[in-house]
Amino acid sequence: MLAVPGFVGNALEPLIGVLGDTRRRRLLLAGGGVVLAISTALSALATGFWPLLLALVLGNPAVTAFVSFSQAALMDREPAARERNMARWTLAGSVGVVAGPVLLGAAVALGAGWRGALLALAAVTLPLTWAAARSVPRPQSEGDLKGALRGVLEAVRRREVLRWLALLAGSDLMLDVFHGFLALYLVDVGGLTPLEAALGVSVWAGAGLVGDALLLVVLRRVSGAAYLRASAGVVTFVFPVFLVVDRLDVRLLLLGALGLLNSGWYAIPKAGLYSSLAERSGTAIAVGSLNGFAQALIPLALGLLAQTFGLGAAMWLLLLSPLVLLVLAPRRSY
Repeated sequence: MLAVPGFVGNALEPLIGVLGDTRRRRLLLAGGGVVLAISTALSALATGFWPLLLALVLGNPAVTAFVSFSQAALMDREPAARERNMARWTLAGSVGVVAGPVLLGAAVALGAGWRGALLALAAVTLPLTWAAARSVPRPQSEGDLKGALRGVLEAVRRREVLRWLALLAGSDLMLDVFHGFLALYLVDVGGLTPLEAALGVSVWAGAGLVGDALLLVVLRRVSGAAYLRASAGVVTFVFPVFLVVDRLDVRLLLLGALGLLNSGWYAIPKAGLYSSLAERSGTAIAVGSLNGFAQALIPLALGLLAQTFGLGAAMWLLLLSPLVLLVLAPRRSY
């Protein structure tokens, strides 16, 4: 149910990104929003495995067309403010992560259930699509598909592009990968109860939301590159302490610190990727999706290592995340 839509979406995302650097971008965004609304409504009305799988397969690539091109338009609108706008984008996503369960809980309490919540989201998607399609500017340099494909091949050979892709992959170790293994680590290695582990994950996520908001203030005073290097340096010391402490209160404090310090580790490298491919934001989406295939192997590799050597030992490999940022983060922002 989860793997097949993800595979279809990942396979189509590079092509969708490439098409974004042609005159079809606005059409792709509008079409993605409409298909996403249909997918969400079909998910709400699904009565079995296959109808739900079909709905999710439709929705996964539609998210790329609708959400990714909206992000690209935000990056293109103010090139000098890419880091701050990407920080705003990430903050909006963090708010959505918190608001989603609240919306679901309210729908259940009112008797509408999860199906009602999805139908409401499907209805809201259509006016958002209309507004986004009207406000999204056309690419500054419109080309044909052949030229856009050639641009992707040229991009993946550029040193600056590879630097930002490596930073995105490295930062993800302390973001999605750490999040994916955190609860299991707290229970199996840390010896916490499931309730205590849930509290730990909540502290980390809540601190991340606060950090995303504070990042907007920080980026008014220091460059994103300087912030990356400074926060990575602190995490290099904080994360090993988290792995060796036993007290619950200290663990929660350190999780809160990690959540704060990791803020911006996606937004700043992503803004850097867009800046390194100025006027070709569709190419940035395509190149980033190609990088996503490699990133998808990291949790699998970590899981295999944990199966062989234990999760406690495997978690030390996440220390590579701040080290990658310290080594590869540029001295100045672009």
